[in-house]
Amino acid sequence: MYKALVACRAGMGSSILLKIKVDQVIKENDFPIVTEHGNLDSLIGFNGDLIVTMEDLTEELKDKVKYAVGIRNIVDKDEIKEKLEAYLETQK
Repeated sequence: MYKALVACRAGMGSSILLKIKVDQVIKENDFPIVTEHGNLDSLIGFNGDLIVTMEDLTEELKDKVKYAVGIRNIVDKDEIKEKLEAYLETQK
């Protein structure tokens, strides 16, 4: 089981909506991922496998996390599915 942090800068509206959509995609596709929610400060002490965030933050985070999934449209479940599948493929 992989552990993901769903986060944005402030940890408020956009990342909560993103977490809801990510959790729906995980459940619908039976992905072996569990999520938690936070802001970028939550990276301190986070020992999970990946971060799911807005696409514009992934470049900033690339040296701070093992793997960052950047989502352009936080309500697009197809995009979220595609990017989570790509992450899971890297773990084989």
